[in-house]
Amino acid sequence: MKTDELREKYLSFFETKGHTRRPSDVLVPTWDPSVLFTPAGMNQFKDHFLGRVKLDFTRATTCQKCLRTGDIDNVGRTAYHHTFFEMLGNFSFGDYFKEDAIHWAWEFLTDKKWLALNPDQLSVTVYKDDDEAANIWHDKIGLPFSRIERLDEDENFWPASAPSEGPDGVCGPCSEIYFTPKDGKKVEIWNLVFTQFNRVGDPPNNLEPLPSKNIDTGMGLERTAATLQGVTTNYHIDILRPIVEAAGEICGVKYDPDSDNGRRLRRITDHIRACTMAVHENVYPGANKEKYVIRRLLRRAVLDGHQMGMHHAFAYQLVDKIVEMMKAPYPDLQDSVTRVKSVIKSEEENFLHSLDDGIARSEKIFAGMRSASRTVVSGDEAAELYQTFGFPPELFEQVAIEHGFTFDWAGYKDAMVEFGERSGGEQVKLFETGPIESLKNSVRSTEFIGYESDSIEVEVKGIVVGAEGDEESKLVDDFDKIGPEHELIVVINKTPFYGESGGQIGDTGRIYSSDFEFVVTDTQKDSDLFLHVGYLAKGKISTEATATAEVDINRRAAIKRAHSATHILHHALQKTLGSHAQQQGSKVEDDLLRFDFTNMEPIALDQLTVIESDVNDKVTDGGLVKWETVPLVKARELGAMMLFGEKYPDPVRMVTMGDFSRELCGGTHLTDTKQVGAFEVISEESVSAGVRRIIALTGEKAKEYRVKVDQTLNDMASTLGCSVNDVPEAVKHITGYVRDLKKAVNGSGKAPEAPAAVASSSKADVDYFHRKEMLKESARQLNSPLFESAERVKTLFAEIEKLKHQLTEREKSGTLTGDDLLAKSSTVGDVSVVVAEVPGANANLMRQLIDQIRKSTSSSAVMLFAAADEGKVTIVAGLSKTLTDKGLKAGDWVKEPAALVGGSGGGRPDMAQAGGKDAAQIPSAMEKAEELAKSLFA
Repeated sequence: MKTDELREKYLSFFETKGHTRRPSDVLVPTWDPSVLFTPAGMNQFKDHFLGRVKLDFTRATTCQKCLRTGDIDNVGRTAYHHTFFEMLGNFSFGDYFKEDAIHWAWEFLTDKKWLALNPDQLSVTVYKDDDEAANIWHDKIGLPFSRIERLDEDENFWPASAPSEGPDGVCGPCSEIYFTPKDGKKVEIWNLVFTQFNRVGDPPNNLEPLPSKNIDTGMGLERTAATLQGVTTNYHIDILRPIVEAAGEICGVKYDPDSDNGRRLRRITDHIRACTMAVHENVYPGANKEKYVIRRLLRRAVLDGHQMGMHHAFAYQLVDKIVEMMKAPYPDLQDSVTRVKSVIKSEEENFLHSLDDGIARSEKIFAGMRSASRTVVSGDEAAELYQTFGFPPELFEQVAIEHGFTFDWAGYKDAMVEFGERSGGEQVKLFETGPIESLKNSVRSTEFIGYESDSIEVEVKGIVVGAEGDEESKLVDDFDKIGPEHELIVVINKTPFYGESGGQIGDTGRIYSSDFEFVVTDTQKDSDLFLHVGYLAKGKISTEATATAEVDINRRAAIKRAHSATHILHHALQKTLGSHAQQQGSKVEDDLLRFDFTNMEPIALDQLTVIESDVNDKVTDGGLVKWETVPLVKARELGAMMLFGEKYPDPVRMVTMGDFSRELCGGTHLTDTKQVGAFEVISEESVSAGVRRIIALTGEKAKEYRVKVDQTLNDMASTLGCSVNDVPEAVKHITGYVRDLKKAVNGSGKAPEAPAAVASSSKADVDYFHRKEMLKESARQLNSPLFESAERVKTLFAEIEKLKHQLTEREKSGTLTGDDLLAKSSTVGDVSVVVAEVPGANANLMRQLIDQIRKSTSSSAVMLFAAADEGKVTIVAGLSKTLTDKGLKAGDWVKEPAALVGGSGGGRPDMAQAGGKDAAQIPSAMEKAEELAKSLFA
């Protein structure tokens, strides 16, 4: 039986048993902080199991995409371990229990219509005290007790060892089903979990029966396919063997299952399949959390290729074969092939650059070990090399063996566990506890009516003192402390407040009655519960109180403008850059938006201008904005944009703008694109490899921005004495003049002629968008922030006067020669000592004069002083070679004179420079220099 056929048979079988087929959850459930990746089929149903949501169905079946890294070291080595895998599951939420779960599992496995496995090759395990399950297997199914094994809580309880070790919360015994092929090696293919207890505290008597018993089962798709296809490893089933062999072809290695290269090719297959699925869902390799896991998997695959002689990017070529094998259940993979390959290739190339560096660093560690007579590479050293430089431990171990060293794997794993905790490793706390969870159990959900109204009558259902997640937070019946320092969370039965989600920030406003006023500073969502965060402004708030909930409508309107603008921007990006420019994330605030999207390189300035103009055209032209709730399949048929890695309900809310945009979105929106008012791009920047970010303004903030653009440009024109149209040209002239003046002052250029005035343009005034580009171009030339450009121009004129003065002084000083100064020298022993002030000179000229003196004498010591504006002092001292050969240093001579002018300095023995801030003390410093010379050079 083919794997795709098995997947469909399983889901169809449980549909015949009254189960609702549900789609796989995404790989990274961003709304669930307890896990980095979806590790099992039950995760999307956590609140269903706990009765915290309204149940539209009490039986469900899924095939869930999963990713786990707990057994990563076994991937490729054993027959059955993977990082990415698919988990078939059937679930009951207070509906059927053990007898039905066991009967249906047996029927699906053994009935000729379904899998038709030989019953004699099946055996089971049960929890040691679970007589109910054991008797069902024996009395109802007919399994002899010899094929029913009772195991302890570490094997047959979920979570493992929960009764004695915890955690507290929902738990239960389980029953595992094994298949024994002809070779006699038993394979676990299905686990039936009977969640029937709530663990409370330490044993004994710490398992309380749940009022509603649930079923959570998991059948490994790949393992069961291997069983049905009669192969000894999951990697040889019909959807994986072709990928393994394709990896061999790419690496130029024939696949031999029993060789080291065979293990490497299997690991490459697993890891690149996991990376392909993750990158498809917009989880790119990176430094933190789930992104770090994907980076680690990809680098391990690259390492395996490197060990087979692949010194260039190769893994990205495997994406095509992976998509070919996985497209039946996940057809949308075909839409992102180019993007996925590009991301993987880029990460590969970056890692390959550091791989050889890692090998060199390991050689340094080995050298240190030899010096210390050590023979074991410590776990801390290996972990540091991996964490900091991305050098994998497998390669480190191989190189260590070649040098005659052993490798401390246990120490390495301990160090990595500690690192994993620091960097956000996978967590296992599945069920949270606390006051919010208690409200979920009692209130379950808040009805959101914010699409229709912004002010309604409500009833207070819960009050939590303290912030969400605060260990000290608690439920109270009433509260009367006034002020922002006393944060509360208020839950009401229905709400007009939008809870932060989908990138849109939560609403603010107030909940009030004749008895109290509660100021809402933020609104969050936790499952179906809306949490109104804020503080009491007056009175006393109590549960069961009736009140009015009122949204800040001006802020809501500004948020709507920004949110609707993100949809228009998304369309404009895809129109200009291509269909790959898909949303990666967004943050929508009041008239401010941040939009992240896929693009491998910065947007060219002309393209960005086109994108911005396109958005503004849609705003100016107007277009009806409407939304409707439709079945997910209909939304797909209508071409609604769906983001990879996003979880959508069914039915979905589809937002349409004019005839150009159709997206699935739960946020609040305008009714016409004209209401955006204005759209201004503030910046375009990189977020991470392959992801760019646009920050933009809408509405009132965009209009204020436009006023500032015009004002800044007009100020610049006024200062420069030219028309607005000619500001960039005038800026070019004045910045060039300043640059040439600086060169002349530093002695590396001639004095420039003053720039000619820019002739007043006869062109008609250009439109706003051209004026903005002129301002941007001028700001770039000035190396100044946009709205500081006018002030920068004013400072340039002041700088010009200062430079011209310095140039005049320099020209005066420039008539001096080394001989002029030498004529005023004194003699200490056989050393000619020159201590002099050189008005207007800069350090460059002073060094030139010292070099002239040293060439004219056999033995000389020179210290020159110059005062600049604001009392600043420059001192340069130089000694001839005859003095430095005696161990004398110019820096030693200059220290005390520099201190007298309020400064310090240093340099080479033959030339030292110092600075100070008190020019009035130059005469005293010169006297000190003369005095020191008599003792130093005699």
